[in-house]
Amino acid sequence: MKKIQRKEIGLFVAQVILVSLIVLSPGLISFVTSNDAAVAWESLRISSFWLAPALVVYLLNFYLCVPLLWFRHRFWLFSLANALLIVVFNFHLFNLFSESTNNLPVTYRAGFSSMLIIVLLVNLMAIAFAVSIRYIMRQSEKKQKEVEAELAWLKNQINPHFLFNTLNNISSLTQVDAEEAQDAVMQLSDLLRYAMYETNKKKVPISGEINFMRNYIELMKLRCNEKTRVSFRTMVPQPDMEIAPLLFISLVENAFKHGVDGSKEAEIDISLMQEDHQITFTCDNTNNPKPDIDRSGSGIGLDNTRRRLELLYPGRYQWEQHVTPENIYHVRIIISDK
Repeated sequence: MKKIQRKEIGLFVAQVILVSLIVLSPGLISFVTSNDAAVAWESLRISSFWLAPALVVYLLNFYLCVPLLWFRHRFWLFSLANALLIVVFNFHLFNLFSESTNNLPVTYRAGFSSMLIIVLLVNLMAIAFAVSIRYIMRQSEKKQKEVEAELAWLKNQINPHFLFNTLNNISSLTQVDAEEAQDAVMQLSDLLRYAMYETNKKKVPISGEINFMRNYIELMKLRCNEKTRVSFRTMVPQPDMEIAPLLFISLVENAFKHGVDGSKEAEIDISLMQEDHQITFTCDNTNNPKPDIDRSGSGIGLDNTRRRLELLYPGRYQWEQHVTPENIYHVRIIISDK
């Protein structure tokens, strides 16, 4: 059995309140304008007599007929069910028209027939509103699920890359310095723990991301020689501020993967700054691109990161990416959390 979510309960309560206001508003307006309780009560009685049936038809369609019949393409049952609903909940109106027109001239009967048509149209409009709103909600939920699935896929593309590279680095280190390799294994353990248990949330505290990046950078430095200078700077006055997990790690990986060349001088400068509701991530590295015969993974991390930004922070991020005249590959991301 499907568990009722809090937002569904909230939606139901909101609709009941809105329906109640529609029915009660004529009585409230009458009371304010006339200051006469009897007049207000009569106005409320009339509005309930005419409007309540159509509103009940709307609610029954919204919660039963549309999801159970219309969306399952049972259109004949949907039509039959609504015909019954209209007759049952508007029976008092049909009966009133029938009794009122028995002894009236033909000219007066035409007016009552027009009122009957209006009642039918109001009920049909209520049904149409229920179908339309449900359809819009369904499309929105479908789009949200597609976005969540794409985000999960993009994040899963990130994890194997940095884990594979880190394991390779530690494997090489065990042959050189066993004690340092043991420390690296502990750092890797922290990385795995964070990646497996903390990043399942939509957002995480930025302090956790900083620790994750710091551990990752320390592990990546293991494969660098004295010709490579690496710096990581942070200034985060609000460490509890939340951000999407693993958002910048691909850019850090790219800086080492495509910027470090053991035979050349290289520099990597990474910073993460936070001010008010704005986060600025900057990554500058010496541009030492791979030769054309070895372009494995080139650009994938950047594309994935930008796609995640577009899905998670649409219209709330800025992206800079270029190679400076000094041959520095520069990437900057500015995210507004509001």
